[in-house]
Amino acid sequence: MAHADDLLADIAARVESEHNSRMSLTVVIPGAVITGRLAPETLWKQRVAEVLEASDQLAVFSTVFTRPDGTGKPPEPRADRPTHLHFHVARILQGNFGIPDTGGMYRVALEDVSAWTIGDIGYSDH
Repeated sequence: MAHADDLLADIAARVESEHNSRMSLTVVIPGAVITGRLAPETLWKQRVAEVLEASDQLAVFSTVFTRPDGTGKPPEPRADRPTHLHFHVARILQGNFGIPDTGGMYRVALEDVSAWTIGDIGYSDH
């Protein structure tokens, strides 16, 4: 998209302002379909930092997602309009299954979304 869909940007802003991670969404971006729940940016950054900190080889990168003042907390969200969607418990849909099975953490630029729908798309073996 040349610019982000205003309605989708409003949804992202509501997730941020309500500090709510219950909104399920499926988006189409170049090369992928991602389905999962949206998270506020601060919670998403905190979770990514925790995952990195638990890794012997990647712990040094956790500081990218936390405050440089050493508090270990992510920076406060910006007051301006969101530019990205932050997915957690999300999967990339491929054929008849999702990758990874347990869900991952994805950051998607709003301007890259070409189509979207409310809800988390899942597959069944039946």
